[in-house]
Amino acid sequence: MKRYFNINYEFDQEAVHDKIDACVQRQGKGYICVADGVILDIANRNEAYRKVLDNAMFALCDSSYVPLYIKWIHGVRYPQYCGSQIFKDIISEGRYKMAFLGASQRILDGLRHNLSRINPDVESMLFYELPFLEADEFDFRAIAKMLEEDGADIIWIALGAPKQEIFMYHLLPHLKKGVMIAVGAAFKFFSGEDVKRAPKWMINHHMEFVHRIIVEPRKQINRCAWIIRTLPGLLYNEYNRKKHITINSNRD
Repeated sequence: MKRYFNINYEFDQEAVHDKIDACVQRQGKGYICVADGVILDIANRNEAYRKVLDNAMFALCDSSYVPLYIKWIHGVRYPQYCGSQIFKDIISEGRYKMAFLGASQRILDGLRHNLSRINPDVESMLFYELPFLEADEFDFRAIAKMLEEDGADIIWIALGAPKQEIFMYHLLPHLKKGVMIAVGAAFKFFSGEDVKRAPKWMINHHMEFVHRIIVEPRKQINRCAWIIRTLPGLLYNEYNRKKHITINSNRD
């Protein structure tokens, strides 16, 4: 696990799955954040939200640009591991009992139908539409009790950032077991009922954000504006952090 831009990233995909499996096997609990540009931006503007990310097991790098920034500053290139990919990987493995929380019932119904083609066991798993509330207003005791009775090992959360990360932070103390993973738009992508992911050529050329702006302009333009506004400061601070680490290393 490496810390860049004030976020604890796990870039090694094998380590990601090993840590999830170890937590499941010991009947432990925790949550994983899937950090895209929006989360990077908010975490560096909001100290309380950064605490939510720091309390996670680790964060996945969902941004195709963060590895480029790290390469520019630190000279090391890491891979992206986006939310929709880990979502598909774990479901395809068929190793865990899962629960799916968030989104509308229409999205959940489409999701169940499509995921059952990948993993037939999904058909009998829990799909639960969460009510429309602020991130700290849910009945976390009741939700935890429902999950305990269900016995899910992996709990997928799709409420959108930053809501879904705050939701996991508040739910964690009430859980008996389970690894929560916030996957944002993955429910929509795999449901076939709403927003579809960008074509592969756009993803490969770091242009997925353009596709998201086209399909969700009002939501995405505001997010991109904030990212553009804060990015120079993020890069400057990370460069200074690298210089500080290098100076201290030379002194030792």
